[in-house]
Amino acid sequence: MLEFRYDTQLLIEGHDLDEDKINDYITEHFQGDSLLAVGDDELIKIHFHTNEPWKILEYCATLGEIYDIVVEDMERQARGEHG
Repeated sequence: MLEFRYDTQLLIEGHDLDEDKINDYITEHFQGDSLLAVGDDELIKIHFHTNEPWKILEYCATLGEIYDIVVEDMERQARGEHG
């Protein structure tokens, strides 16, 4: 069993985005691992393993428009199940 089950990925489009501040906020406020927050001041890609992906989506939606949202259940993947 994985410590963090959901691979959560999305894009944030906005203004004056700061990948370092976003990275720090997620690290300090949410449980998970494998965090990547990369991009520039108008577009940030987020990748994060967590058990509560909806919290990441809620936070990121406060920063700008979120899209290309993918939440994959890594336990299902490990068992060879799809969907």
